[in-house]
Amino acid sequence: MKIPTSLKHKPVIVSENYANVDGRYAGQTDTQGLSLGLAQWNDRGKVDVSAKVWRHTGDKWSRQSEELPLHRVMDLAILIARSLSYFREAYRYPDLYDPANPVIDRIGLQGDAMTVEVCTDNEKIKEDIKLFNQALSNDGELIGERLRTLSNILKEMGY
Repeated sequence: MKIPTSLKHKPVIVSENYANVDGRYAGQTDTQGLSLGLAQWNDRGKVDVSAKVWRHTGDKWSRQSEELPLHRVMDLAILIARSLSYFREAYRYPDLYDPANPVIDRIGLQGDAMTVEVCTDNEKIKEDIKLFNQALSNDGELIGERLRTLSNILKEMGY
């Protein structure tokens, strides 16, 4: 499906066949495309690049489409990767985490650190963390394929 170019987000790089590769939702998703482009929140003289997930209801482009600054997309990728790494060893804890020390990591970024931790404010964390872990396991092949692809591209780039 063609991504619209007449809206405030101005696509520059697009994946217009994303519905075909949207993980386990492939072929039955409302997410029709991804794009990198000029952000909708740009002001005169200030240009930011953003990533956008384009969702379509079947009749029109959805307001649930989401636009994120690229650094947030990367921060989400960091959060995902660190979480996956954590869950490889989480079996050591009876509840998949240490209630006395829920911090998984502090990752240095821009002179501070992004704290990655188990959400102990969630009153059902003991149940939810087990469901989360099982879902990660169920999607292991899909996630692994994407991580390998990302790793190869980053290596090509010298990272």
